[in-house]
Amino acid sequence: MIENNPTSVVAAFEMLLEEIEAEIDLVNRAGARAFEDRDYDKAKEALERAAQISGFRDKADALRREWGNLFGRENDEEGSESHAERRNLGRLRRGLRTREQAYYRPILEALQALGGSAPIHQVLDRVLESMKPVLKDVDYEPLASEPDMPRWKNAAQWARTAMVKEGLLRSDSPRGTWQISEAGVRFLQGEGGG
Repeated sequence: MIENNPTSVVAAFEMLLEEIEAEIDLVNRAGARAFEDRDYDKAKEALERAAQISGFRDKADALRREWGNLFGRENDEEGSESHAERRNLGRLRRGLRTREQAYYRPILEALQALGGSAPIHQVLDRVLESMKPVLKDVDYEPLASEPDMPRWKNAAQWARTAMVKEGLLRSDSPRGTWQISEAGVRFLQGEGGG
């Protein structure tokens, strides 16, 4: 069997995803400024651009998952860091950020403990508390594009987006509120691969 280390590809995907997310943040901020300036054409253009880039991000994430499936699981365990660091793949230090899927169960458990629905900040506070033993140093570092946003919080918010698409969280919850779905409850009960 051919021996290889898929970690460098996973690292490259993680860097790509983070850069795409940074671009989405920039476009969102430009759109917000345009909206505040009452330049609605520019705000609409930014909204459309952000939607396009988000779609592209989803495609890149699907490719990352497909790559991980080629090797049975994503290989981001201890020991893979040194190989990726030797490759010097960029500014995201290779202890690779914690994968989005790692946030699924903590988000669902937080929502369940909070009665099924809660404001974002309450959910994220509980997620951080429950994930402290799992999060890596790189997860606490700020995003280059948004110095007040630690990577873990950004990843948790992207996990929420994916969970809505997968039906684990409700898509019709009020703005600023996350809400578990029936599929999310089943996931926690072990029926959904958790």
